[in-house]
Amino acid sequence: MKAWRVSRLGEPAAVMELVEVEDPRPGPGQLTVRVLASPANFPDVLMCRGEYQVKPELPFHPGIELCGEVLAVGAGVTERRVGDRVLGASVLPYGGFAEQALMEVGTTFAAPPELDDAEAAALYVGYQTGWFGLHRRTSLQPGQTLLVHAAAGGVGSAAIQLGKAAGARVIGVVGGPEKAEVARALGADVVVDRHQQDFVEVVKAETGGRGADVIYDPVGGETYARSTKCIAFEGSILVIGFAGGAIQTAALNHALVKNYSIVGLHWGLYTQRDPRLVQECHDALCDLAARGLIKPLVSERLALPDLAAGVQRLADGVTVGRVALQA
Repeated sequence: MKAWRVSRLGEPAAVMELVEVEDPRPGPGQLTVRVLASPANFPDVLMCRGEYQVKPELPFHPGIELCGEVLAVGAGVTERRVGDRVLGASVLPYGGFAEQALMEVGTTFAAPPELDDAEAAALYVGYQTGWFGLHRRTSLQPGQTLLVHAAAGGVGSAAIQLGKAAGARVIGVVGGPEKAEVARALGADVVVDRHQQDFVEVVKAETGGRGADVIYDPVGGETYARSTKCIAFEGSILVIGFAGGAIQTAALNHALVKNYSIVGLHWGLYTQRDPRLVQECHDALCDLAARGLIKPLVSERLALPDLAAGVQRLADGVTVGRVALQA
């Protein structure tokens, strides 16, 4: 089969090589799948650079999530059958940026028929992260204000849709007019172009000075620091990631005097600690998809030979929605 392989660390366009490799074979509890679609995620970029908390041994095939058709099942697998259309996590080093990939049955779910392959593939990491963030680590309520940073990206676009589905008023922060249009199309009630406006002042104006009840922050650094200036009394700042490149430190005295919570979310831990909750989340997301309340935004659908350039665009911060391999 053909696969993108990373044998040395660096920028995706420099270190991803399209090569011919042997087809993967499933071990106990695993599935071999034909890759139907696999979106690029920022962890894929970080793993290419050697900067992610998960550091697969070299060489490996990136692509941490995918939608696929089951080709073979390993020993002990009874939940899935050959021909099933599934979505979920890949098993590195056999990631989704290839013609075939490996998956663990415990992190594999039925793909909803309402979504096409690329949309279904993107329902896993970004939407599960959003659901756990907004409904488990915090408790977003109808009528509350949700501020979403990087609102036109893969994780941010999911948070907008999930926030609207929960009945919240959503303020999205983006960088540039094209991304602003995307955030509006996704349903954001107010969109802030950070190149033109100060999101702190906009949030204060839009909430009568109260601030946002929940702030969804996959950026970190200065974005986090500025977010503390517009968080509501008893609000929550969700720390999702550090796409801005800087890991901030929290001024706990400020959290004390303003009575807000700083809440971390490592969604992947739930797949290890409480798989029941992950299935519950998947069922809830499928229900929202069936009702037309969420639909992953896939802006670029790329053939296998074109994928490395798309992953590099994600690394450079110039993409909107999801960039995905589509078979």
